[in-house]
Amino acid sequence: MDLKWFDFVGFAGVLLVLLAYLALQTERLSGNGMVYSVLNLFGAAGILVPVVYADQMNWSVLFIEAAWIAISLYGMWQATKRTLKPKPKPAPTP
Repeated sequence: MDLKWFDFVGFAGVLLVLLAYLALQTERLSGNGMVYSVLNLFGAAGILVPVVYADQMNWSVLFIEAAWIAISLYGMWQATKRTLKPKPKPAPTP
C-alpha cells in the first residue's frame, strides 16, 4: 500500500468525526454545541482532502462530506446565535 500525505489527512478527518460521535454518545459533548460542530467540520474537511487529490473523483464521498461541512457550519451558526442571545434579566423582587 502506497500511502501519501493526503491519505493521512483523511485518516485524521475520520478520527475527528469518530471522536465527535463517541463524545456525543457518551454525553461528553452536546449535539448542538460549538465543539461538536467544529470537530465535524474539520473531520469532514480532512476526509475531503484525499478525495480531491485522488486520481479519480469519488462523487458520492464528495457529496456527503460537502453536506457534512454545510450542516456543521449551520450548527456553528446556531451555537453562536445561542451564545450571543441576551439572557433575560430576572424580575425585581418587591
